[in-house]
Amino acid sequence: MTTDDRIEELRRRRENAEKGGGEARIEAQHERGKMTARERIDYFLDDGTFHEFDQFRTHRTHKFGMEEKQIPGDGVVTGYGEVNGRTVFVFAHDFTVFGGSLGEVFAEKVCKVMDKAMDVGAPVVGLNDSAGARIQEGVASLAGYAEIFRRNTEASGVVPQISAIMGPCAGGAVYSPAITDFTFMVKDTSHMFITGPDVIETVTGEQVSFEELGGAVTHSSTSGVAHFAADSEEGALDDIARLLSYLPANNVEDPPRVEPWDDPERTPDELSELVPNEPRKPYDMVEVIEAVVDEGSFFEVHENFAQNIVVGFVRLDGYSVGVVANQPRVNAGTLDIEASQKGARFVRFCDAFNIPILTFEDVPGFMPGTDQEHNGIIRHGAKLLYAFSEATVPLLTVITRKAYGGAYCVMSSKHIGGDVNYAWPTAEIAVMGPKGAVNILYDEELEAASDTEARRQELIDEYREEFANPYTAADRGFVDDVIEPPDTRKRLIDDLEMLLSKRKSLPEKKHGNIPI
Repeated sequence: MTTDDRIEELRRRRENAEKGGGEARIEAQHERGKMTARERIDYFLDDGTFHEFDQFRTHRTHKFGMEEKQIPGDGVVTGYGEVNGRTVFVFAHDFTVFGGSLGEVFAEKVCKVMDKAMDVGAPVVGLNDSAGARIQEGVASLAGYAEIFRRNTEASGVVPQISAIMGPCAGGAVYSPAITDFTFMVKDTSHMFITGPDVIETVTGEQVSFEELGGAVTHSSTSGVAHFAADSEEGALDDIARLLSYLPANNVEDPPRVEPWDDPERTPDELSELVPNEPRKPYDMVEVIEAVVDEGSFFEVHENFAQNIVVGFVRLDGYSVGVVANQPRVNAGTLDIEASQKGARFVRFCDAFNIPILTFEDVPGFMPGTDQEHNGIIRHGAKLLYAFSEATVPLLTVITRKAYGGAYCVMSSKHIGGDVNYAWPTAEIAVMGPKGAVNILYDEELEAASDTEARRQELIDEYREEFANPYTAADRGFVDDVIEPPDTRKRLIDDLEMLLSKRKSLPEKKHGNIPI
């Protein structure tokens, strides 16, 4: 065989590999409203940057009807490329090949990509579209999943791991995305569940659709399994690229700073009007965030889950910063089980990857009720406390209004490690709200009063004036300053630049024991 013949053979094999399961199955994929694995990679990565691994590998099983089905690539496309000029490793399940099912070689290809990402310190993005474990390969498929799970765990906190669910994801296959840092889903075409609707109906008699059980809307709003629910695959891939722009490549790098486009000296006067004078009147904390940070930079995470707390990424003078904020519009911004879990997970991610955390606080306390108590609000609330307490990144906090009880302590207070803590003049910092305090402190007096309600309101006003203000905390050094709202942006930018050289280490230990 001549050199030209060998080159021609290479081209033929490569062309064959790029066809995946064949034109008919590619067409079927398109009819479902889905891209192929290669189309997804081509859309996601910068043009001409993809370098593929193991394109010619095929499965090892030669029974159960697999003898004549040697398809190059074995159902997954793997390699690396660039997203906005930065290296990213990627694997994409090819649903046109054996339904994207995972076998031994498939798993080895994914593990190779993950190992290489760890070696060089670059993010891993998995585009999942799979029928699950390949039945014909038996325990080898299960072993392949376990090898991937172990690498997910080892990579956690070392390089960012992002999962996109772009088709079915069931049984053991869901656990790899669950270990990764962020999960994206696509409405109507992606599903995640441990047990499918048919099995559920057989075992429990309950009838549920695929979408209700494990669709993008369900997991992004009810279960919290998914952080994002996009309207299309392109939208999901665009959002992943945007997310990566806020993240460092690994845990020993600083987050990328972009060229600032917003004036660091800007004083957003609208902040003076956003917090109502009435202590119980709601307002939108997202408006506060957007007014303070670089214009248009707020990228919310978990937007539809546990909406009484807001988390996401922003930029301050071009620097990447994580935001955690109570949301007075939803349940008065109280901390409940789901909000505590959502906040703790986000804080720990930011801390793992050297991303400073900015907290906006307006919290009346933890959510009361037997449902919360019986389902472990004490344990789950402690997760958020633990996450902030162990964080060593710069911590900046602004108390906009209420900061009551244990929730005041939890939300990045000075006492658990806050570096710079501010309060607005509207802040109320106390053990509890004025009404509850008055009912306890003046119980006997109120019973004897001729006009109980009038006297109660008078005492509430007195308590608020005397105790529920930021100046007692400022006098004790628990807040560093009471500032006017329009000054917040400039002060935070100055403080962030001061804190960028912060170095803090925790006592040496294998790891802590967070109350999971």
